[in-house]
Amino acid sequence: MPVVHAFDPPERFVAGTVGPPGQRTFFLQARAGSRLVSVALEKQQVQALAERVDELLDEVMATQVGSDAVIPAVAPLGLDDSDPLEQPIEEEFRAGTMTLSWDPTDERVVIEVFPYTEAAVITPDQLDEDFEEPEPDEVFLVRLPAGPARAFVKRAEQVLEAGRPSCPFCGNPIDPDGHLCVRANGFRRRDP
Repeated sequence: MPVVHAFDPPERFVAGTVGPPGQRTFFLQARAGSRLVSVALEKQQVQALAERVDELLDEVMATQVGSDAVIPAVAPLGLDDSDPLEQPIEEEFRAGTMTLSWDPTDERVVIEVFPYTEAAVITPDQLDEDFEEPEPDEVFLVRLPAGPARAFVKRAEQVLEAGRPSCPFCGNPIDPDGHLCVRANGFRRRDP
């Protein structure tokens, strides 16, 4: 039986980072009372989760015509959260698979995050084989009402944008100590 870190709903659920741009570690963090859980993940996972939560809420909003469910189109003003991650940041596990769903019974976005395991990685030649994913040791489960879910998306987008700026020519990140642009054949571009 896996250990379930459940928050229904959390007092706070955010994506955040530790470290300077280019060397940041990304975390999902949930708090309820004095209980705090932090899960490490990749930047792309934060981006994908925020996009999918936003799309899920848009889809529910479009299909719930005539329902009592109130799905805000944007993050409600009173739910903005720009505070740093809470300390101490103790990584419970590194995220692997994530699932996302809508529970119409209590009108909540349900996010499940499972630990990364080598056993769950399959190669292209194993796609045709019957694959049984191993039972996870832990699960990070967060159930969010629609307003806080939109606020999570807004903050996640701000966290993602706070990284290194992108090169206007090649789109790769620009490091603080310089950038060799591949579109300039490895030479530094000069401003005209």
